[in-house]
Amino acid sequence: MADIAIVLIAGAVVVRLSRRLRQPPVVAEIATGIMLGPSVLGLLPGDLPQQLFPTDARPALSVIAQVGLVFFMFLAGWELDFTRLHGRGKAVATLAGLSMAVPFALGAGAAALLFDRYGGGDVQLSTFILFLSTAFSITAFPVLARIIKDGGLSGTKVGTMAMACAAIGDVLAWCVLVLVVAVSQADGAGRFVAVLALTVAYALLMACVVRPLLRTLISRSARSSRPVAGGMYLALIASGVFLSAWVTSWIGIHAIFGAFAFGLAMPRTVSREVHEHVAAPLSKIVSLLLPVFFIVTGLTVDLGTLAPSGLLILLFLLAVAVVGKLAGAGLPARMSGMSWREAGAFGILMNTRGLTELVVLDIGRQLGVINADMFTMMVILAVVTTAMAGPALQLLGVTAQPSAPEAPLANPDTIPPVTGPVPDPVP
Repeated sequence: MADIAIVLIAGAVVVRLSRRLRQPPVVAEIATGIMLGPSVLGLLPGDLPQQLFPTDARPALSVIAQVGLVFFMFLAGWELDFTRLHGRGKAVATLAGLSMAVPFALGAGAAALLFDRYGGGDVQLSTFILFLSTAFSITAFPVLARIIKDGGLSGTKVGTMAMACAAIGDVLAWCVLVLVVAVSQADGAGRFVAVLALTVAYALLMACVVRPLLRTLISRSARSSRPVAGGMYLALIASGVFLSAWVTSWIGIHAIFGAFAFGLAMPRTVSREVHEHVAAPLSKIVSLLLPVFFIVTGLTVDLGTLAPSGLLILLFLLAVAVVGKLAGAGLPARMSGMSWREAGAFGILMNTRGLTELVVLDIGRQLGVINADMFTMMVILAVVTTAMAGPALQLLGVTAQPSAPEAPLANPDTIPPVTGPVPDPVP
């Protein structure tokens, strides 16, 4: 209980300070975890990280972090609305594909060079390459949405295109990651085929059964003349998220895929009551519990274990990551008709990895696909590529003043009819 208090207070203080540097909260919260861990606090005498976060308390913190992560993935899936792509499908698909393919290819080359030193345990070369390539090609959709909003780019061509491409990229990345998890956890070809078959059956069940049921449930609440039973709807949706997460875990892929898929199955048009009684409270839960995930992740990062050669490898990984996104996203954007400034801003936005990268890296660490040193370097890469977005956009001169604070989500007099989940599900 004391550890939770430390996490929340430390995170809130650092987040407040980070706003002056125009950094998203995820950067501040990861940095807080790193500072509370062996990399900074561990340099002081008395083994303070172990005193503050003893070994027997960390599993409990991890459970709390996973609950926040599951609800976050549900809201992230609910936030994705592919109807926004109408009329721009071909251009968006081309840019999204290239912004994934180029860093994926460069990541594959880097992974092949680093496998002998940074591959975890008995992992196969193909699995390591597939995983690391996916990590290089990711763009963090939720964090990107916040950066675009705070930068005043929501109504611009660059901001709209980046959001659409990131949405497609997120779905593609999760699909590839499902394959990575299935390969790493399957004991032989038979088990791998079984996992894939069960995954396909689960996807069909979500699309053909669960989605229509959710649409019927929510549409009935909108037509009903009686006040909606808010607690009942929240309990039903939350139970569905947990059950879906359990099913994917039982299949042999990670629980977060089930939560994400349940979010994709949710209707995009919801009543005011469903918004107030389901989306809004779940976003509050995420804002309270997700910092625990960030800081628990930061506690596992120990920069002191990196040798001087490891720092050189880190610089190499950063160069591959940045060049991959700028070449894969920025150059095609310029060829599509954007100005050099707009294309540069688009590449910088697509280079934002943030929270999605951390989730992927945590899965790789749990599965033993990457070792501790690679995990540490990739976490730093996620922080740096996310932190550089704000200053780089300012240098290009494409940002506006941050938008004014929104009215409280729970105030029905200030909220227009909702056509999707909470606009900003992540703090």
